Amino acid sequence: MTAGFVTGSYHTGNADLQRSWTDPKRFLWLLGAAVPCLVMLSWLAVTLTGFGGFWWLGALLTFVVIPLLDHIVGTDRSTAPDDVYIDLDNDPWYRWATYLYLPNQYLSLIFACWLWSGGGWVVLSSIDRAGLLVTVGIVGGIGINAAHELGHRNARLERRLSKIALAQTGYGHFFVEHNRGHHVRVATPEDPASSLMGQSLYRFIPRSVTGGLRSAWALEARRFTRRGETPWTSRNNVLNAWLVSVALFGGLAVWFGPVVLPMLIGQAMVGICLLESVNYLEHYGLRRELLATGRYERVSARHSWNSNTLVANVFLYHLQRHSDHHTNPQRRYQSLRSLDEAPHLPYGYGTMFVLSLVPPLWRKVMDPRVVEHYSGRIELAALDPRRRAHLIRRHQMRAA
Repeated sequence: MTAGFVTGSYHTGNADLQRSWTDPKRFLWLLGAAVPCLVMLSWLAVTLTGFGGFWWLGALLTFVVIPLLDHIVGTDRSTAPDDVYIDLDNDPWYRWATYLYLPNQYLSLIFACWLWSGGGWVVLSSIDRAGLLVTVGIVGGIGINAAHELGHRNARLERRLSKIALAQTGYGHFFVEHNRGHHVRVATPEDPASSLMGQSLYRFIPRSVTGGLRSAWALEARRFTRRGETPWTSRNNVLNAWLVSVALFGGLAVWFGPVVLPMLIGQAMVGICLLESVNYLEHYGLRRELLATGRYERVSARHSWNSNTLVANVFLYHLQRHSDHHTNPQRRYQSLRSLDEAPHLPYGYGTMFVLSLVPPLWRKVMDPRVVEHYSGRIELAALDPRRRAHLIRRHQMRAA
């Protein structure tokens, strides 16, 4: 097989009868790297119109415009043929599409600090500052998604770039916890990032944040203990990732003044909450079966919620094809497939996030889908222990 890395055309089949396959989303992936431009676009729109509402452009696009476009454009279940998988995975175009996010991310952060410190020929009210903070935080949150893609790779460069992408939100321990914790424990009681049926988003986020931090430190401490070494070293991937954030925040505070520090902390919190909200959507109520051996069944496509809305998938590097990602974590985003056995969310991530903000509405939409996924056997689902008896009783009453 040969792959045309410039044209994006891949040859499939044998030498006697070859056909060509072209990735229809090849150039659309660049839209993901354009997300940080929201900060500059907000400033430009405010400058031209004088309307301060444009500082909230990030929230508007993420939670209103993209869900609407998802509804209008619809879904995309297209999958590359199996015999172009290797060439598609090795095509450098797709790596550069993720690399490009980082310079744009940091330029937008520097630009925002300039605005917060009084630059940009604009005067920011408290509401304006909050809107800009949310927009920058969304850039940082999607930056965690870029770090997620890079962090799964074995190449040292990409793993280092992952830590750099995480520095804006101070969430460097995600590099450790996601790969060595979440992917091992997903859909089990031991995984803090797997949400439970009946658990609200507001209870899930503190649990996932604190549990993920503890898990990341424990994983790294165990790694050094096995070597007979102390974890208090710059080679600890939790500590050195956090040091990058300290250096970044400190450098920006020196450059633009201490006034930017509260803004930097605020945008980091927004980015973290955005990430954890996505975690909440991805595994809600799903549980791997505990086998007689005392081990959990292998991770399969049935243990992650999937979505094929085209627009959100392009901006999120196929993150919504989460079932194949967990089944085959070394697959690069461009190669992820839509698997029939995966449970599917009714809408894209943007819409589902809005639903999750209203727990009764979220439960009305998602709880029946969890029960249906387990063919009515609600006891097989991951149930919130606080509400387990209530959930089972309610299900039995509805089934009667």
